[in-house]
Amino acid sequence: MPRTALVTCRPGPEVTVDRDLPVLVRALREAGAEADAVYWDDDAVDWGGYDLAVIRSTWDYSWRAAEFLAWAERCGKATRLANPAGVVRWNADKRYLGDLTAAGVPVVPTRYIAPGDAVDGFPLDHEYVVKPTSGAGARFAARYTPDDHDTAVRQLARMHAEGFTAMVQPYLTNIDVSGERALQFYGGRLLHASRKGAVLTPGTPYDERKVAHPGLEPWTPTPAELAVAERALAAVPEAPELLYARVDLVDGEDGQPRVMELELVEPNLFLSLHPGSVPAVRDAILGAAR
Repeated sequence: MPRTALVTCRPGPEVTVDRDLPVLVRALREAGAEADAVYWDDDAVDWGGYDLAVIRSTWDYSWRAAEFLAWAERCGKATRLANPAGVVRWNADKRYLGDLTAAGVPVVPTRYIAPGDAVDGFPLDHEYVVKPTSGAGARFAARYTPDDHDTAVRQLARMHAEGFTAMVQPYLTNIDVSGERALQFYGGRLLHASRKGAVLTPGTPYDERKVAHPGLEPWTPTPAELAVAERALAAVPEAPELLYARVDLVDGEDGQPRVMELELVEPNLFLSLHPGSVPAVRDAILGAAR
């Protein structure tokens, strides 16, 4: 039977516990496979000793992006890495939304402000969101009104000082009604879907820790949601090599679904909400390891 590494990160004050990890380790071992939960930055790990390394919950990578991407390249040369290092590199920076837009995928409109760019042009007639192009769990993300211009500028200065490029998006108010939907794919097939409420509330400081998945519940995706998700995944470089993907959708002002994010590096699977999906994930991992 194959030997598989489920790759995670060290515990820390800003790191959420991966409750799916022990469930998957147990499921793989019960199927007769050798499965280990390992830290991505553990220099003692022999990645070449595994048939497959699955990035599972490396939830500290966004503030160690250069180090993490270098590890992904090394790991991908030593064994099969899922998802592949090229996909990881592309998806680790949310400027990929521009690639999706160019491919005709409906995406939340996004403008980027890199360190050194002029700090101007915040919306004057609607709410908006400022967040980093490399981030997770709503870290360094905030929702603003036009009256909050000075606070948004201070956030931008802090992000630029730490080397982050900012992205500015309109706050799509339909999220307060229809929420955000997460469509999970594993082994090339829809696994399950979930819906959660709005993460960003007015007045919450950008550097305050957020509840990343408020009001999470099972969801049955609509045909329109599935169509947008499939278009987005088809536009991913190395799309045939994807083992897993999560497509996060919100409704635009026209009520039609738009891609907010693609999670191709370390998506939370929400298996506690969808325990029936564990066998499908296990079998997909075993198939990829073989």
